[in-house]
Amino acid sequence: MGNLAEQAKRRFVEIFGREPAGVWAAPGRVNLIGEHTDYNGGLCLPIALPQRTHTAAAPREDDIVRVASLDFEVTEQIDLGEVSPGVPEGWLGYVAGTVWALREFGFVVHGLDMAIASDVPIGAGLSSSAALEASVGAAASGVFGLGLLDDDTRRRTLVDACRRAENYIVGVPSGGLDQTASILCHAGDALCIDFGHAAQTQQVPFHLASHGLSLLVIDTRAEHELIDGQYAERRASCEQAAAELDVDLLGQIGIDQLDAALSRLDDPDMGRRVRHVATEIDRVKQCCAALQASDFATVGALFSASHASLRDDYQVSCPELDTAVDTALSTGALGARMTGGGFGGSAIALAPADRAGTITRAVRKAFVARHWRTPHVFRAEAAAPAHQVDPAEFL
Repeated sequence: MGNLAEQAKRRFVEIFGREPAGVWAAPGRVNLIGEHTDYNGGLCLPIALPQRTHTAAAPREDDIVRVASLDFEVTEQIDLGEVSPGVPEGWLGYVAGTVWALREFGFVVHGLDMAIASDVPIGAGLSSSAALEASVGAAASGVFGLGLLDDDTRRRTLVDACRRAENYIVGVPSGGLDQTASILCHAGDALCIDFGHAAQTQQVPFHLASHGLSLLVIDTRAEHELIDGQYAERRASCEQAAAELDVDLLGQIGIDQLDAALSRLDDPDMGRRVRHVATEIDRVKQCCAALQASDFATVGALFSASHASLRDDYQVSCPELDTAVDTALSTGALGARMTGGGFGGSAIALAPADRAGTITRAVRKAFVARHWRTPHVFRAEAAAPAHQVDPAEFL
């Protein structure tokens, strides 16, 4: 695809007839383990991906947000005064909503001209929306001198603004995992996020290459969409279960309290949701400890147990995800699981580096045999968070 920073800058000049003030980039993410636990006040363990969204931007004197996108090959605009829940619709809501949220938080921001280029797969469960929000928020911060990338405390404010845009303007009740990962992850580390304690974070080493391992991301191309109602239904079920169990969030139920909690619930589906949340949070704790000890056999086993829980208890998997996981495991992966919200999107597999090609071919063959779209498989490394692109990176 070429240099995306340069493409965004060139597109900006073509559309708007002037040079941008700079280019800012933010990554997609893949969640290693800890699925559907963020909005339940639990633990998550994502890494930032090398794939990222680039935003070339310059300020305007009015309140118009104009956006040119290489992905959609259109230019759209809206006045910040018109931004409200559901307005604008579609991808522009993530863009304008983020700028709007910064203003709501008390920052002095005005309109922007922006050109956006991205290689974060859309619909793959790798958080293309958070990458878009974070790159736009970083651009607005840079253009208007807000300093929101200066340190982790200020970056958390940017996380909150991006989440506000997604929850309130776009209407996706996400829990903050994606934005936190895109803005706070470090290269070479996974980020343990504790949503039960004000989203406190801890960097956890994630150095696979030195151990002869690879993380494969398998984009099943079974399209993943969070605003189709299924995600909201799972969240509502968890909130109802928490109310029946007299806790604020399900993450407050420890693994040692699970049996007692389940005995108080009459609805079997609700019980399954609670069991997934409690056991998944415990798996994240175990996974962090295993990574610290370089115990990758345990990490792999936890991945696989997580997938079984998401498939059977939380019921958010699908045939494509199950096939990707089962095939990876049968051809040498140490562990595999679906990642993201579910109902499509991507799976991950922890595998010996010398088995990566074999696993990739086997997964593709399994999909062809079922007459599904050919999955996109790539190796992922823990990458850097949102940042301003150095001009040297353009070359």
